Amino acid sequence: MLFTLSILAIVNGQKLTNIQSGETLRYRIHYGLLNAGTATLTATKTTYRGQPHLYVKGYGRTTGAVRAFFKVEDHYESYINYNNGLPSFYVRNVQEGGYTQHLETAFNHGNNTLLLTDREKNTTKQLKSVRGMQDMLSAFYFLRTLDDSELRVGTVRKLNVWIDDEMFPFQLRVVGTERVKTRFGYVNCLKIIPQVISGRVFKDKEGVTLYVSNDRNHVPVSIRAELVVGSLTASLDSFSNVKYPLTFIK
Repeated sequence: MLFTLSILAIVNGQKLTNIQSGETLRYRIHYGLLNAGTATLTATKTTYRGQPHLYVKGYGRTTGAVRAFFKVEDHYESYINYNNGLPSFYVRNVQEGGYTQHLETAFNHGNNTLLLTDREKNTTKQLKSVRGMQDMLSAFYFLRTLDDSELRVGTVRKLNVWIDDEMFPFQLRVVGTERVKTRFGYVNCLKIIPQVISGRVFKDKEGVTLYVSNDRNHVPVSIRAELVVGSLTASLDSFSNVKYPLTFIK
């Protein structure tokens, strides 16, 4: 769920120059007052099919009392082309309670198609895509290539994101700036509201608020969501190898 909430505004054709190889971001997740889980994102520069790529891994799990009655082990991987920010290969391998899914998606941006492989069912099919399609992780990282002019207050952006086995359109609004409290101190942040899918998980279409550092890193600092039942918050718990220094106000 953390990665779903992290889908952000994108424009095509920008290098991932703001991401440093070896970067690690860790988040603490709370469901109401409960310490519900953790999530970790790592990024490493690599080569995929002869092209420079950013290899991103995401791992989320429930902890403590929440894990006792609802075990979550979510693994995500994405190979993102370093020169244009578009995903080449995406993996979603999750266990959420009694539900499991292991899907792999290979993107062909040249002819706007993709190959979807279901590892549990041992099936592969070719599907139509659209120009500039992102996956859940590539969208998160491509955000951080945007400059200040592309994330001005009042900006509205649209993008298409591949989630599970289908495409979803997203719209995001940069609604203002705000100082957000973290365990390191306060951070000056952009406040972004994505329009999400209401009904099944989220309370309404604008029930998610995302705060990203208002600097060249654009690191997500806090994500807050009003769910159909209760609320969820993900907060930056630790970080390393971020390219530009993060500024904290005591």
